[in-house]
Amino acid sequence: MRSSRARKQTLSVLPHQTPRLRDHYVLGKKLGQGQFGITYLCTHKTSNTPYACKSISKRKLLCKEDYEDVWREIQIMHHLSEHPHVVKIKDTYEDSMFVHLVMELCAGGELFDRIVAKGHYSEKEAAKLIKTIVGVVETCHSLGVMHRDLKPENFLFDNPSDDAKLKSIDFGLSIFYKPGQIFNDVVGSPYYVAPEVLLKYYGPEIDVWSAGVILYILLCGVPPFWAETESGIFRQILHGKIDFVSEPWPSISDSAKGLIKKMLEKDPRKRISAHEVLCDPWIVDDLAPDRPLDSAVLSRLKQFYAMNKLKKMALRVIAERMSEEEIGGLKELFKMIDTDSSGTITFEELKSGLQRVGSELMESEIKALMEAADIDNSGTLDYGEFLAATLHLNKMEREENLAAAFAYFDKDGSGYITIDELQQACKDFGLGEDPLEDMIKEIDKDNDGRIDYEEFTAMMRQSSDGSVGTGRSRSRTAMRSSLGLNLADAFRVNDSPSQTN
Repeated sequence: MRSSRARKQTLSVLPHQTPRLRDHYVLGKKLGQGQFGITYLCTHKTSNTPYACKSISKRKLLCKEDYEDVWREIQIMHHLSEHPHVVKIKDTYEDSMFVHLVMELCAGGELFDRIVAKGHYSEKEAAKLIKTIVGVVETCHSLGVMHRDLKPENFLFDNPSDDAKLKSIDFGLSIFYKPGQIFNDVVGSPYYVAPEVLLKYYGPEIDVWSAGVILYILLCGVPPFWAETESGIFRQILHGKIDFVSEPWPSISDSAKGLIKKMLEKDPRKRISAHEVLCDPWIVDDLAPDRPLDSAVLSRLKQFYAMNKLKKMALRVIAERMSEEEIGGLKELFKMIDTDSSGTITFEELKSGLQRVGSELMESEIKALMEAADIDNSGTLDYGEFLAATLHLNKMEREENLAAAFAYFDKDGSGYITIDELQQACKDFGLGEDPLEDMIKEIDKDNDGRIDYEEFTAMMRQSSDGSVGTGRSRSRTAMRSSLGLNLADAFRVNDSPSQTN
């Protein structure tokens, strides 16, 4: 018994030791409380920036699976963190009592609080909100994540202004899945749970059902399935009919009701997908595109396609030194595509993986993606190549990552990358030696025949259209002007080009 308790005390959520939270942040007032922990206002000591800190009590984590659930939540939040409507995770800390998740502060209140305060939402406003919510769902599904707990309480506005952005904040029940995988554990919240969850046989279609319940409530103020008890609610979900007769439904458009019916189809095989919701005329005002407005189907590897060889090698060096929590989701995505578990992705596996996430790319375009990401020209993508092509450039371009990549090439520590060092790097990566003088000439702005750190960072931060910038605004420019294709966006690892920040 004593040894069991000792083992329990040594369990950790994070795979590495961290500094103390209070060395970097000052904890403030309590913002909210959940089953496993408390969320506090916290302030960064150096920048004085306010954040939210979700402190999860390890006393509530009763078994190894509970620890794994928290670690998975952290991985998923990192995996989705570049989506404009997902709360960004900044830091994670762990001590003997708590795991602390420091996140972007959303001070604009809950979705329904805003609706109540405003008094009424028009169909147009409801369409805008559900587009945001289903946009998050669609991104989750394309990245192999099932949310499993969509409800209004899990969405907050980032600030109190009228044009505040709605953000998804809680992924505690979310899980990675593979196409065709069936789940049977009953999770979720009573009003929003899909019938197949209650029948213990479900997949990602449950998230569309939950979004349909939210839409129904947005338009009429009450849930579609209601009873005095939880068991009564579940009976209604399984056997009840949706009320489109009572007020205010007679005055609500047929197209809105039609979309709800498709989202609340009891047979998950017939239920509309998140992709199809975003294409529905009611959402896009009769301008439904061929592809969903909120899916980032083509923007990041448009840059990667146009990069020179040194930049691709550098991105791979950076990708392979990223923390486990930042790349955990991409690791799962790689496994999903690598169906034979060989450790490499073939053209056929890439094509099949793209088809599974609803891509409509032509074979020639998929070949272009493959060639762009295949740094060593082996005809397959290994894990490092896949990471380099799919990690968000925001993460790649941090100063410490650029410095580490430069040091990798600058073997003698001279402060310059020379032709000899480039030659050695090409050998390390199994690359043919293209004219290295041309590669250096392209980057060497002062024409001294070598690359210094300033020239290296300028190359790394330069988009494929030649402009220099940072983050998502630059990737949008590249998307509009570049002729290449983007593997990251084909799998929707990017944020949406149709949305502003």
